[in-house]
Amino acid sequence: MSLDIRTQGKAASLRTLLLKSGLALTPSEERIVQVLLADYPTAGLGTATGLAKRAGVSDPTVGRLAVKLGFDGYPAMQARLLAEVETRLHSPLLMMEAKLHGDLAESSEPAASYMRSVIACLDKATLTTPAATYERAIQLVANPRSPLTLVGGRFSRHLAGMLAGYLTQLRPGVRDLGVLSPQSFDVLIDMDRRDVLIVFDYRRYQNDVMNFAEQAAARGARILLFTDPWLSPVAEHAEVTIVSPVEAASPYDTLAPALAQMEAFVAHLLAATSKTTRARIERLEEVRSHNAVTLDHDRQQQARRNFPGPKAGNQEQDT
Repeated sequence: MSLDIRTQGKAASLRTLLLKSGLALTPSEERIVQVLLADYPTAGLGTATGLAKRAGVSDPTVGRLAVKLGFDGYPAMQARLLAEVETRLHSPLLMMEAKLHGDLAESSEPAASYMRSVIACLDKATLTTPAATYERAIQLVANPRSPLTLVGGRFSRHLAGMLAGYLTQLRPGVRDLGVLSPQSFDVLIDMDRRDVLIVFDYRRYQNDVMNFAEQAAARGARILLFTDPWLSPVAEHAEVTIVSPVEAASPYDTLAPALAQMEAFVAHLLAATSKTTRARIERLEEVRSHNAVTLDHDRQQQARRNFPGPKAGNQEQDT
């Protein structure tokens, strides 16, 4: 039984179609799907003959699979894949012409129009990740005996750093790699199946982030991935993937929904582990109080008294 791609919506990716449950495949067609998913999207960018050879099937089998997926044939299926790849790799420069001459340019209040587009994006984010996905993610990171390592791209590494700050308050063994360097890859030597790697990777996906995640997975590390609807290649190695919409009325994608998802994940984690994390947070507050980290601690009261200006309870008045 073939699938009608028109029922999948224009945004449906070829990966989504390949993973569609209930699709009846022959063993030969299943091998083609495995090849496509194992090396996605590269495996589908060549000829039908090349794909058939990699899967060990005949050329006509590739065409039959394409028709079963709802395409007119392999060229149409490949065209869908090429369009998806082009969308994944869009840079701000490529998007500038369309975005700066669209609704944002015509608006009398560009900032307000942009904010409304981000709010719409946030609304979409509430529908992209079911509670079960957050729960599976929590199962990955809640065990204090599983070391956590966080990594992200040029902008998304700031989200990784924020999450690391939260997680450090909730459990031990958290390491944020920050900007990846050749030395950063040295930590791979100690990674194994006990480790969990948390990756933030949004289009345009960074080679160093992808390489680090791939090598960590090869050593047995389990991966929690935060990414966009086009899916970072890291998704091929991830045990749990949390997807965020990113398109807004700007040549630059917005990370506001990704930030909200990260904080929602922390809220879900805290709700699930509050009994075991309260004591740790209390000890952390003791350390902060001892070092007068913030203004609400006692040691800052003296600093306040030494600060020039009116003092509480001072009865003297200027004359």
